[in-house]
Amino acid sequence: MKKLGLGVLGLGEGRSIISAGVNSELWEVVQICDISEQLGKERCREFNLDCYTNSFDALLANSAVDVVGIYTPDHLHAGHTIQALQAGKHVICTKPFLNDLSRAKNVLEAQQKSGKHVFVGQSTRFFAPFKRQREHFQTGAFGELNTIEAAYNADHRWFLEKPWAKQAAFKWLFGGLSHPADLARWYLPDIAEVMGYSSLSENGKAGGLKNDDTFHFILKSASGKIARVSGCYSCPIVPSQRDSGMTCILRCSAGASQADYPELRYSWRSGGQSVIERFEEEEDYYFRFEGRSHHAGEYQNYIEYFARCLAAGEIPKPDACEGIVTIALLEAMEETCAKGRPVKLAEVLARNGLDGLPA
Repeated sequence: MKKLGLGVLGLGEGRSIISAGVNSELWEVVQICDISEQLGKERCREFNLDCYTNSFDALLANSAVDVVGIYTPDHLHAGHTIQALQAGKHVICTKPFLNDLSRAKNVLEAQQKSGKHVFVGQSTRFFAPFKRQREHFQTGAFGELNTIEAAYNADHRWFLEKPWAKQAAFKWLFGGLSHPADLARWYLPDIAEVMGYSSLSENGKAGGLKNDDTFHFILKSASGKIARVSGCYSCPIVPSQRDSGMTCILRCSAGASQADYPELRYSWRSGGQSVIERFEEEEDYYFRFEGRSHHAGEYQNYIEYFARCLAAGEIPKPDACEGIVTIALLEAMEETCAKGRPVKLAEVLARNGLDGLPA
């Protein structure tokens, strides 16, 4: 299998995919790009590379780059994705895929015209406990799915050191809650309606956040099944012995399961068994630097999944369409908080000229 050439745009958030690329037998890191020359030099030293440029146009013109990894601030994803597609490159874009739906149609048109693949890096799907939970659920061991509870809580006040995090364009609803929202849609892709509330914490206000950082939502699928999605991003967290930063609980007719992050733990009950599975031996693979603040193993899992899909002629998921519907869900969440009433995804999609996408 021929190695794919990777170009990385955005070397702060892109640090993990660089690590993934240089450690994968399926990839070669061909070029890295950032407007900060200092950061470019740091990444070259860190990963023993000599391929930095401060020009995105130069990266796109590099014929050795097959795939562009986009790890820029959220509000720039749409434009950078379109540019990469127009240059004939496949795209891997970190979550949130977009920061709103204003350019979603343009992204879809660019993708369809290019014939290239767009993959949304929803990394949680590729963390060992969540991978195991998904595979286990698909065996049918738990019976019929009844409900999902997904949450992501983290003390991310350190993130406010990034200047763009204090801009009005940055929203934890998109940057953080996209993780549990994606997990909910992974199991309930037909979510049709959402109701919930949000607020800006005192810590968030003191830190200069412009948008809310605390969220609780109830989601309803077209089939009538319901889910809960929650997140809080500027407050201390419960000790890991008692709670997980991120979790997904499936409650089903014949059993239940829970996957946790950053704890490498998967718990389940079915058929008279109660089991806790642990993946501590993979700690160094998933968390390679700065403790658990960078989870590069997930990135390596998903770029290798992407490479295998391309080799097999399969569509890597979540693709652009799935990613856009998740953004529609997040916009519906934002709208229900503002209006205090349930919001239907179909209405949000139609308003943005995206009626053909499944809601």
